[in-house]
Amino acid sequence: MPKKGWGVPVCLILMSMPLLIPWNVVGAMWNIFALPDIGFLGNSLNSLGFDYNFTQQSGDAWFTTILMDVWHWTSLVVLLSYAGLNSIQPAYYQAAEIDGASRWDVFRYIELPKMKKVLTLAILLRFMDSFMIYTEPFVLTGGGPGNATNFLSLDLVKMALGQFDLGPAAAMSLIYFLIVLLMCWVFYSLMMKDEGRT
Repeated sequence: MPKKGWGVPVCLILMSMPLLIPWNVVGAMWNIFALPDIGFLGNSLNSLGFDYNFTQQSGDAWFTTILMDVWHWTSLVVLLSYAGLNSIQPAYYQAAEIDGASRWDVFRYIELPKMKKVLTLAILLRFMDSFMIYTEPFVLTGGGPGNATNFLSLDLVKMALGQFDLGPAAAMSLIYFLIVLLMCWVFYSLMMKDEGRT
């Protein structure tokens, strides 16, 4: 992405487009996009010789679900990283240029350490969001084929609304929340353990 000029707003708008699409529309789009006979992705993979059918093969269903989620949320990580890069003071780049640092050295010793908090936040947001995934796989595969892409969030909704077992569903959701909270705390602690030394 360019740092200056007219290309900056164009790139930012294009990058943020997937974030503006509602979750259920993303699932419906990818459902049509990945159909093995008429979808662009499915038809292209099948014409290249791959046996692709996300409605019948669990590996293809996982591949499509992961690809859809990465497409939908990579924009958030890119926008956060771009904001972090722009917050680095030009004096660091000037000092590196005077010292004759290579592009790799600038990235390794200036940009990456200065972006540690931004990248930690981006990874933590994506980590937490991966536990809350519901709408996209529900619309795309419905948890199928069989139970191949059945996430815990889909099980919770089936238990609470489908079977109307509100007590066990509430207990399960609280346990799920505590597991997510504990994992995020451990993850954040590991990512920021050296922060007090710098």
